[in-house]
Amino acid sequence: MPKVDSMLVTLLVASVAALGVAIALKPGPATNVSTAEAGLATAAKPQDGSAAHARADATGQRAQWAASATGRIEPRNGEIRLAAQISGRIVDVPVKSADRVKKGEVLVRLDDEDYWIRHAAAESEAHVRKRERDEDTEIKSGQERRRLEDSSFDAERALFRTRMAFDEAANALRAGKSGTPQSVEEFRAMIQPAEEKALADRAALARHVALGAPLPTRLEASLAAARSDQALAEQAIERTRIRAPFDGTVLSVPARAGELTAASAEAVLVTFGDLSGLRVRAEVEERDATKVKIGQRVVVRADAYPDRDFEGKVTSIASALGAPRINTRGPRRPNDVEVLEVQAMLDGDPPLLTGMRVDVFFRNETAVSAAPAEPPAATKP
Repeated sequence: MPKVDSMLVTLLVASVAALGVAIALKPGPATNVSTAEAGLATAAKPQDGSAAHARADATGQRAQWAASATGRIEPRNGEIRLAAQISGRIVDVPVKSADRVKKGEVLVRLDDEDYWIRHAAAESEAHVRKRERDEDTEIKSGQERRRLEDSSFDAERALFRTRMAFDEAANALRAGKSGTPQSVEEFRAMIQPAEEKALADRAALARHVALGAPLPTRLEASLAAARSDQALAEQAIERTRIRAPFDGTVLSVPARAGELTAASAEAVLVTFGDLSGLRVRAEVEERDATKVKIGQRVVVRADAYPDRDFEGKVTSIASALGAPRINTRGPRRPNDVEVLEVQAMLDGDPPLLTGMRVDVFFRNETAVSAAPAEPPAATKP
């Protein structure tokens, strides 16, 4: 009997142990919250171990934040993706990533040899047609229109030559071949007066024609056609140059000399932006869409700077919901989720990099608090 009792006790202990292991290994309910949401719900740990104190801290923490969202850092005016307007072969990429450039500088140049040939032919034809027109002494009317046409044409050509001279000077300086920054700026300063002169002469010609100027003669029409061909060739040459749209910084250069490119917005040659300031583009989920407003203060946290907070202010809110474009950490969003895009300018000159994924916390402006709230710690995925 003692042996039987001992065996029963052993079996009973083993059964209890097996049941305990099974309970310990049973999976708990799955969670599906974003990193920002997890950080928003995290409260400070209580010092006295009181569960009630922990719940009070969590409630106070949530009261300070109206909403949270995943965001991405961008240049102050957004990331500009530059592509070619025409198809062609890339022959020169004078810039590299992180280069600072000014408005109008060439970032990528396509092959323009064929267009220069067309330009030379059209220019020669225009010279011939002009000489024929000037030798026609029988037509006395329309002299004022002729003068205005010549002036407008010459102003357009002067503007084209000024731009080409600026391109050569800027490229030579960047390549270290010749020139000085002062000489490049002198060429740059010549562009605006040339643009103004061309615009003024074009407007003067349009006003004269609107007053009922005499119809052009056959020779005048031939000259106008030749000049039009020359202008089209110059426009084609200009389209082979991808220029900086404003003063800024080159973010990346996918273009490579020798490659072919298409006239497509998808064939990005250069990404460009103004890094004199940074903004964050956040995607607020639909349930929190009514909790954000223009001017609302935000706190941004990045994994690269775990001990720093970056503040800013909401400057733009989309007028409609849309599909998310930022990949979230942790569990994936449902396919049918929609978000509200919100943009906020960051204060000062933060050391964040464009493209960084961050967590954005929107302050609850109606919350009554004697001291500013501390942002919740971002939870690692």
